[in-house]
Amino acid sequence: MSSKELVELYLLKCASLKIAVAEVSPNSSRDGRLAVVDESLSPFISQFSAEVRDNADEMAKYYKLFYMLENDTRQLIDDTLTEAYGQNWWDEHVPQNVKEEYKLNQQRESDAGVSSRSENPLHYISFGQLGEIIRANWDIFGGMLSNQKALGRVMFGLNMLRGPIAHCGVLAEDEIERLMLTVKDWFRLLEGPKQK
Repeated sequence: MSSKELVELYLLKCASLKIAVAEVSPNSSRDGRLAVVDESLSPFISQFSAEVRDNADEMAKYYKLFYMLENDTRQLIDDTLTEAYGQNWWDEHVPQNVKEEYKLNQQRESDAGVSSRSENPLHYISFGQLGEIIRANWDIFGGMLSNQKALGRVMFGLNMLRGPIAHCGVLAEDEIERLMLTVKDWFRLLEGPKQK
């Protein structure tokens, strides 16, 4: 796949994410109760307070949005760097601190005896570290993202908002608005450099 085709595919994915952002805007209506993963858990789920269940319903849509955004960003990095440097791009084009974090997280998982989440090292690093990889390879990403300074600001904002989402917190109303604006800022970055 050529770089142009890769960018076009990514932009199509971004359009899907834009639709998801619109669906989870603070003014949208609720789409039902939290689905129970396994019906055998229903008696246990009902023992949680109504407030906890309501918060779970509300936060689920922001988790879904962030899940799509984070994993799509991983795919963008993987596809772009594989296209530019081949399958072994991780070894030579990733900052050392990111590689170390990957190894620590992978080892923790291995020591816990749980199933490996992935063979891809990108799945073991934080959202903020994805930004570090992009910045370290700006010569490749600079043609598809509009501004390196803006990238830093957007990635920092998204990483800060990720905390309460990923760690089962509840976003305040102004943080929900901030999330929506920051996701829109990400899509503006993806529009690429502006022609002067």
